[in-house]
Amino acid sequence: MMRLSQSPTDPAFVQDPYPFYDRLRAAGDLAHWNDYGLICASSHRAVQALLRDRRFGREIPAEMAQPVPEHLAPFYAIEAHSMLELEPPRHTRLRGLVLRAFTSRRIAGLGPEIATLAHGLIDAFPEGPFDLLPAFCQPIPVIVIARLLGVPDSLAPQLLDWSNAMVAMYQARRTRAIEDAAAAAAAEFSSFLRDYIGDRRKAPRDDLLSQLIAAEESGDRLSTDELIATCILLLNAGHEATVHTFGNGIKTLLETGHGITADNAAPVAEELLRHDPPLHLFTRYAYEEAEVFGHVFQRGERVALLLGAAGRDPEVYADPARFDPAREAPAHHAFGGGPHFCVGAPLARLELQTALPILFERCPTLRLAETPRYADLYHFHGLERLTVET
Repeated sequence: MMRLSQSPTDPAFVQDPYPFYDRLRAAGDLAHWNDYGLICASSHRAVQALLRDRRFGREIPAEMAQPVPEHLAPFYAIEAHSMLELEPPRHTRLRGLVLRAFTSRRIAGLGPEIATLAHGLIDAFPEGPFDLLPAFCQPIPVIVIARLLGVPDSLAPQLLDWSNAMVAMYQARRTRAIEDAAAAAAAEFSSFLRDYIGDRRKAPRDDLLSQLIAAEESGDRLSTDELIATCILLLNAGHEATVHTFGNGIKTLLETGHGITADNAAPVAEELLRHDPPLHLFTRYAYEEAEVFGHVFQRGERVALLLGAAGRDPEVYADPARFDPAREAPAHHAFGGGPHFCVGAPLARLELQTALPILFERCPTLRLAETPRYADLYHFHGLERLTVET
């Protein structure tokens, strides 16, 4: 197996990781990324196969679990109940209960609210050049999640601060200072939600949090710790990825001269997700000896699934670096796949397909005021800022 080196914090890689993915893919379905010490799946077929292979999963094998460092205890206390980090039977139970509350009908009903929110943000755009990320891309996902959970809009900035501190734990630039900030945010976020959940248990409302509390199957319900972890997961995964998708997508549309309307919103949004997705790397553990694409994984061995590379596989997508909303090709993997397929995918799609056409209809002369730059966030992939003029 070929071994390749590439620092994930190297400025050139941060701005454009796709040439390195091409090198990995040229080495075969699997190659070793030295800087991570991981075997990586970079082809579309390898990523797709491993996402669905039940011999691999997110949860660390029990015999490999290490004691949690004391300073990170608040962070991992939440991770211990997060369905993103669990496998069956706990994952099956949690996901089933969450889906009973997070229904397609509830999500679809948010369309008019997202549209009103988008119009209000556009009405507040300043004169001259401004950063579209805090003006448009960030508020929509975080306010929508806050409203779903029944949290006032005024608390959205605080939720965003907690979320940003926590998701930094997954980035290659992680330091002790980032760990301390994440642990503090986890403790504060958890305490806030514990009180909020207590209030909702006493006085349910017509919101997702009340629905999650009431969700039941054969007498089984979510515990308070599970409710806290689920709410944090919905915010962290939902807002982080969707903000990056908004920013990357608007950048792509402005650079390529493509528009987006209510009529073509669905195919344009899917091509944006394929072309420049918000999450590029996701890991799995092998649960047994498993031969995959010529390599024999041992129990406990990790593999990295490069979602960003799979979407640029020339075996599947002709001229993959070209943004083409009319492209007819297999589905992308921006939302993952298999048992861990993103629970929030329908909401993310609705936000993109509702808000982006409104932005481009209301701001027909929208243009880039400076060259966009990506932030040092890997394994996420999103912009540092998006300075535009209307």
